[in-house]
Amino acid sequence: MISAIDLRAGNTVIYEGELFIVHEAHRVSKGNWRSYVQTKLKNFKTGSIIDARFGVDDKLDVPFVETRAYEYLYPEGDHLVVMDLESYDQIPLDKDLVGDGLKFLRPNEKLSCQIYQDKVVGVELPNTVELLVKDTPPVVRGATATNQSKDAILETGAKVKVPPFVEPGEKIRVDTRTGEYVERVR
Repeated sequence: MISAIDLRAGNTVIYEGELFIVHEAHRVSKGNWRSYVQTKLKNFKTGSIIDARFGVDDKLDVPFVETRAYEYLYPEGDHLVVMDLESYDQIPLDKDLVGDGLKFLRPNEKLSCQIYQDKVVGVELPNTVELLVKDTPPVVRGATATNQSKDAILETGAKVKVPPFVEPGEKIRVDTRTGEYVERVR
């Protein structure tokens, strides 16, 4: 059990029978009113973020969530097949657990999986990945007065806005959380 006043971003808690990760938690005191803790909680199962308010003395259950390293192998229907890097067991993962990061995932990519009661409840991709640019339109010469970007199609099929100097065949680094171009890899 953890007291609501001790909640910090990154804590995992059980709230209303569901597993949540704390995104934000801060104490609020308004004059003569009782203090409370205002939080933003992300549901592990659905990915939705909710606002929750707790009294400073409220207690929440803290589940044991294990984080393990996995390697993505290949897609299979509505699932992704991943391999545990310690035991070499292969398990299917629901594609919804990866979410939008799926478009940046390629075989042999390392993942971190959160496991609760022998079930994978969350998947984290690396913050950035290096991907090959397959196709991008040619640069319009002389149009340098404004900050330009162009669409690039990556080896995984994802579309990303890139600067005009990026050409097909080059590797770029992409942020998997935002889906944005970070830099060209030399």
